[in-house]
Amino acid sequence: MKNKSKNKNTPMRRCIGCMESKPKGSMVRIAYYEGSLTLDTTGKAKGRGVYICLDRECMEKAKKRRAVQRSLEVELSQEDIDNIFGELAEYEEKGN
Repeated sequence: MKNKSKNKNTPMRRCIGCMESKPKGSMVRIAYYEGSLTLDTTGKAKGRGVYICLDRECMEKAKKRRAVQRSLEVELSQEDIDNIFGELAEYEEKGN
């Protein structure tokens, strides 16, 4: 009889900035639902989502490569992109 472990595997997600797979809990989700782009700190918001590390370098890479738009397969305004990366920067500064 096999001894099954009761430890659950940690969910992994790929960062849109550095393209590395990391534990889901160490990143923040950006959600897109019904034309609205939001920072999903709970990881439970409706819609399609992408994950990004809370690291300035990853944020810069993602912004430069238009990774949010490509990953979500939507066209976003520059204002939406600036707003979401502004929120990300504030969230990172708070140390969350």
